Amino acid sequence: MKPVLRIRELSARAVVVPMRRPLQTSVGAVDVAPLLLVDLKTDGGVIGRSYLFALGRQHLKPIAAVLGAMGEMVRGDAVAPVELERKLRARYALLGVHNIVLFAMAAIDMCAWDALGQALDRPLARLLGGEPRPIPAYNSNGLGIQGVKSLAKEAEELVAEGFPAVKLRLGRPAAKDDLEALRAVKRVIGPGVTLMVDFNQALTVAEAIRRGRGIDEEGGVLWIEEPVRADDYAGCAKVAREVATPIQIGENFMGPEQAAQAIAAGCCDYVMPDAQRIGGVTGWMRAAALAQGAGLEMSSHLFPEASVQLLAVTPTAHWLEHVDWANPVLEEPVRIVKGHAVGPAAPGLGMRWNEKAVRRFLA
Repeated sequence: MKPVLRIRELSARAVVVPMRRPLQTSVGAVDVAPLLLVDLKTDGGVIGRSYLFALGRQHLKPIAAVLGAMGEMVRGDAVAPVELERKLRARYALLGVHNIVLFAMAAIDMCAWDALGQALDRPLARLLGGEPRPIPAYNSNGLGIQGVKSLAKEAEELVAEGFPAVKLRLGRPAAKDDLEALRAVKRVIGPGVTLMVDFNQALTVAEAIRRGRGIDEEGGVLWIEEPVRADDYAGCAKVAREVATPIQIGENFMGPEQAAQAIAAGCCDYVMPDAQRIGGVTGWMRAAALAQGAGLEMSSHLFPEASVQLLAVTPTAHWLEHVDWANPVLEEPVRIVKGHAVGPAAPGLGMRWNEKAVRRFLA
């Protein structure tokens, strides 16, 4: 019997990675990827890895500080993700397990699952009882809020990268400008390519219904993502009742508890958790069970490296959101083969840092 793997040290390095395609959304521009690369070192020599997306450079230090504090709390503990989560939830119960506290917990959780997979020589999907498999992927590396001509050109380029689906950001000041952008992209990609749209929480409930009905009339859109404020479940439920195009939310679920609340409120037709916000692998699996129970298709938000394995064991798996933001610091990024995401064959999460690139992008 193998000895219990224990945590020796947790460390994080901040990098700021230039984005191949800067993205303008209704809430602001994203032109670099501020990432925390997290290493969980064990007494058996195995290193579990994960990364966090800090949203802005200014958030790298505070998230790293929370990670550092948690690292001290779990030093010497067994690499047992559920037990680690139980311990950290108890320690942070009074502060609240949300936002950067949950981000840090998710990083530790993903590192722990990665270390277990390596120790047992199994990819994460197999460790969770499934098999790694290709997952349908859409290209989310562009189509921000920009001029119609540049949108059309970018839509062509994104499809040419081998994807059967793309996502368009909406939320311009005038509804007619959003519809013009939508029509331009639809003309270029044609009916054979799936199209999603994302408002990034830009609208009031009344405006979301008005614009949603306009999208209904246009047709050809798989889902409308985050039309209203992420935590306004009652408002989103009203939009879902009034708009025919399916409503997609979930990237801002803070743990499976919020997924349960949103599903109970009837505010969405699809869900798309984010591995960082849902609580890592452990939180994802709990959310997947909720989606299965409600009969809701479940997609991913960002983090294609973890998501390609998690969706492989998700009963209602739908689409993987593919972004290449972490690719420069990875030795073997997720590949797109015939419109599907394929992860590395290595055990665990299959992530290894490209140390030369890491040194170049250190913050």
